Amino acid sequence: MFDPSSTLFPPIAPSRHGMLAVDDVHTIYWEEVGNPNGIPVIFLHGGPGAGLSPQHRRFFDPEQYRVILFDQRGAGKSTPLGECRNNTTQLLIDDIEKLRVMCGIEQWLVFGGSWGSTLALAYGQAHPEHCLGFVLRGVFLCTKAEIDWFLDGARWFHPEVHAEFVEPIPQAERGDLLQAYVKRIMSDDPAVHWPAVRAWSRFEGRRVFLLPQAEDPPSDALDLGVGRLESHYMANLGFFSDEQLINNIDRIAHLPVVIVQGRYDVICPPVSAWRLHQAWPGAVLKMIPDAGHGAMEKGISRALVAATEQFKRHRGFA
Repeated sequence: MFDPSSTLFPPIAPSRHGMLAVDDVHTIYWEEVGNPNGIPVIFLHGGPGAGLSPQHRRFFDPEQYRVILFDQRGAGKSTPLGECRNNTTQLLIDDIEKLRVMCGIEQWLVFGGSWGSTLALAYGQAHPEHCLGFVLRGVFLCTKAEIDWFLDGARWFHPEVHAEFVEPIPQAERGDLLQAYVKRIMSDDPAVHWPAVRAWSRFEGRRVFLLPQAEDPPSDALDLGVGRLESHYMANLGFFSDEQLINNIDRIAHLPVVIVQGRYDVICPPVSAWRLHQAWPGAVLKMIPDAGHGAMEKGISRALVAATEQFKRHRGFA
């Protein structure tokens, strides 16, 4: 039962979990929570590379939803951690389909935030026949403009954070911070790649919330997953053609969607959510006036739970 005084459902343990070998390199961790006869939903985490948290299970009524969650290639409990070989958006889409078939699900609600929203759109456009609808947070369309903002726009709002990120890079390489970091992050030398992945992860993590938060303890798994996979996907523009996710919106435009966006999100600025809303007839946009990028900011988590509650009642968001 949902506690109205909280923004999330109570903590819940997986009813099933396991490892699925998806090719000769990667094995992905998956888990299931909730009612095995409930509305199926696939949860797509952010990053790329950020992995799952137990909090992610709590956006859904466990009496009404059957929730499938997984660590994407190279992230969390999936192995090998931080591996960029055989790691593309199309292969992640294939993994989602393998999970759907393994679980015997015909159609499911697709729920994703940040990079998870990117992957949700890409998956939906590849397999619209298997989607019931979408809940998207902190929209990221993986365009060059958004990637440039992520790396260089930070100096306009967090100049001290940006300065700390730039400081280890020689002056001659600062004209292309992405490639400068990719070179270091992908180095085989731990003395080179560990400082780089930690700097990348810290650069992002310090800008997630609107209001200052206590910093989480350092996590090698998070730093390596986020540092390696984010830089890998950004360097390849998400393996998308120019404006692919907007240009192909007609493939899913008949499906319901709610978009939850923090007004002061400096990781994935609101213009992307607005563009998606404008391109998608019938899309519901919830602009949260007192939030940044974090899924666990109260206004955002409350809106996400409200969306899943509305969907279970009406199979839509209108």
